[in-house]
Amino acid sequence: MTKHVNSADAALSESSLRTTRATPDDAFRKARDHWLKGERIHLASLAVELNIGRATLFRWVGNKDLLLGEILWSLYAPLRERARRKVSGNGIEHVVGVYHRINATLLNDAALRRFISQDPEYALRILTSASSTIHNRVVQANTRMLWEQIDAGHLKQPAMKTESLSYFMVRLAESCLYSDVICGREPQEEELEEACKAVRILLGGQPG
Repeated sequence: MTKHVNSADAALSESSLRTTRATPDDAFRKARDHWLKGERIHLASLAVELNIGRATLFRWVGNKDLLLGEILWSLYAPLRERARRKVSGNGIEHVVGVYHRINATLLNDAALRRFISQDPEYALRILTSASSTIHNRVVQANTRMLWEQIDAGHLKQPAMKTESLSYFMVRLAESCLYSDVICGREPQEEELEEACKAVRILLGGQPG
């Protein structure tokens, strides 16, 4: 009888371990929580927190740069969707409205500003380099939005390639959002307004 109970207890213990073992989603959520609190992410420390090996963590999330890119995108994508739902209209007004709403929010985002202040050069690379996850996905998202408007007849075919226009839109926003790192000047709402005027012109509209 005792042997049977001990076996059952052992099975229950093993089952509990299986159900509480960390998962890739756990790793991502914990890393994102650290980032939102302004804490630096160290993969070795994260592996210890999750009670997993470093090799397992690297297999789940890749390197630190890739993990940060996914964290940033997970926060940006819902912001973009909310902006698209909130901004009415079509064509130039819709595109510029979405563009302004997203970047005005990012301009005042406390977690993003902390990330930049901790290590400006590293943050700029994660946010804007040619290999940046967030930069490339934002360019792709802008391109899709432009094509949606063009295909629906709400926007004329731009004079340049749609992908190039999207790229320039993103670079204009980055020059405003990260001006403190790029040229030592604090980000300003006025510069974002000027960027929106430039986007309007690129789309074939009047600066207003």
